[in-house]
Amino acid sequence: MQKFANDPDPRRLLCFNVYAAHHAFNRFYQPLLEPLGLTYPQFLVMIALHRQDGRGVGSLAEELMLETNTLSPLLKRIEGMGLITRRRSQEDERRVDVFLTDQGRDLAVRAAEIPDCIAECFDGNETTYRMMINALTNLRQMLAKPEE
Repeated sequence: MQKFANDPDPRRLLCFNVYAAHHAFNRFYQPLLEPLGLTYPQFLVMIALHRQDGRGVGSLAEELMLETNTLSPLLKRIEGMGLITRRRSQEDERRVDVFLTDQGRDLAVRAAEIPDCIAECFDGNETTYRMMINALTNLRQMLAKPEE
């Protein structure tokens, strides 16, 4: 790994550091999510529903940047845990809405506190956070562009 970390080519350094940061976040979150019984993707669903409960699967997929065929099995597992319910929309039967259960609402409140742990261990200010978010957003958007 040391070879990648010291590579003078900034293209490879960027790829390596994004990959390494992804793994560092997973390692950081794992002990925080374990007591809640959630994986990181499940955690993201719970946070999104904590912000806006009773939303459609499509809306949730869009916010989480997941395909609905990826999100649906994830929702099924969370429903099996008793944290959410899925129901056909009254207005449009093609749409499935997702709701937190009472147990899910309690867990979502606890989950919503976890991102504060990043702030506690990170020695940065709001400007630094915004700069990193903007850089990552720009990178994600560049990678998502179709080849021309």
